[in-house]
Amino acid sequence: MQRKPFTEEQTMFREAFHAFLKKEVVPNQERWLEAGIIDREIYLKAGEQGFLLCWADEQYGGLGLRDFRYDQIMMEELALIGETGFSMGLHSRIVGPYIDRFGSDEQKQRFFPGCISGETILGVAMTEPDAGSDLAGMRSVAVDKGDHFVLNGAKTYISNGIQGDLFVVAAKSDPDNPRVMGLFLVERDMVGFSRGRKLKKMGYKSQDTAELFFDNVIVPKANVLGDPTKGFHYLMQGLAEERLQSGIRSIASAQYAFGLAKDFVCERKVFGKPLSSYQNTRFKMAQMSTEIDLAQVYADRCVEEHNKGELTGDDAARLKLFASEMQGRVVDECVQLHGGAGFMDEYPISRAYSDARVTRIFAGSSEIMKEIIARSLDLK
Repeated sequence: MQRKPFTEEQTMFREAFHAFLKKEVVPNQERWLEAGIIDREIYLKAGEQGFLLCWADEQYGGLGLRDFRYDQIMMEELALIGETGFSMGLHSRIVGPYIDRFGSDEQKQRFFPGCISGETILGVAMTEPDAGSDLAGMRSVAVDKGDHFVLNGAKTYISNGIQGDLFVVAAKSDPDNPRVMGLFLVERDMVGFSRGRKLKKMGYKSQDTAELFFDNVIVPKANVLGDPTKGFHYLMQGLAEERLQSGIRSIASAQYAFGLAKDFVCERKVFGKPLSSYQNTRFKMAQMSTEIDLAQVYADRCVEEHNKGELTGDDAARLKLFASEMQGRVVDECVQLHGGAGFMDEYPISRAYSDARVTRIFAGSSEIMKEIIARSLDLK
């Protein structure tokens, strides 16, 4: 099915971003995978082209492109080349908006120019060893000392954990109330802030994921985002978009895997005939194509609602749930269609399979998504 047309400007934007990826990312992907981390310079190169925080106001150096479809384009194009290490979406659409929505003018003037240029790499630190989806289980604490807070705690599974320069850190600001927390901007050179090991993962091999530690870190009041007692509410506001992003990436990643399988089955000969000529293969491809297209229609509809400020949490959860589960099914089928080759890392489908597994976990697990959806059904 034909998607709702992108504007001429958006189509040109997609072409420019695709060309950027072809020139600056694709030639480096294998090396990044071997190193387990991307080059920091890729953020600077993306910043030069205006691809970071492209929604930010021009006064800070942004392009002022508030239509979410521009970010959707970049998420799709990254997924369509199988790139999972370059965390542009995290930087631009998960962390940056916290500063945009809840930061002061002074904070925006101080931090946005570096975030937009790529000099300042962003990360968000919520997850702890004993607190994932249940933020109320968080143990990190920030104590108000008058003109500053003292932050103590530990975070884990933090993307951009090694290369990040500025982290939005969630911590309890009232130890007696588990839902009272604040968001604190922790800079890389703050005394008491340290990083642990770079964690080894099943997939997303070139994305740096690490532990973070905070030992009596002095966070000035100028680095507190909004009201230090409303952090939980702020985080909830960002979750719908985070799940929208996850769904968009899952669908494009499934399309990427489908393309790999299509090329393989058309070229592979079995008993003297292309694998694509057998009914089993054709039916599997038809099923996958249908699921991808249906998911895409719903994702595009969610983007429309998000642009109007009307995307609900349960609708975003529906997209995230279906898209991530669909991605898992599609990539598994694509590995099967590759036969033994699908098990070899030299074939991109093998890495796509490993990368797909986490999408049913991060940004809220499938089980959490089902609970959110169930709550919207008025079940007795």
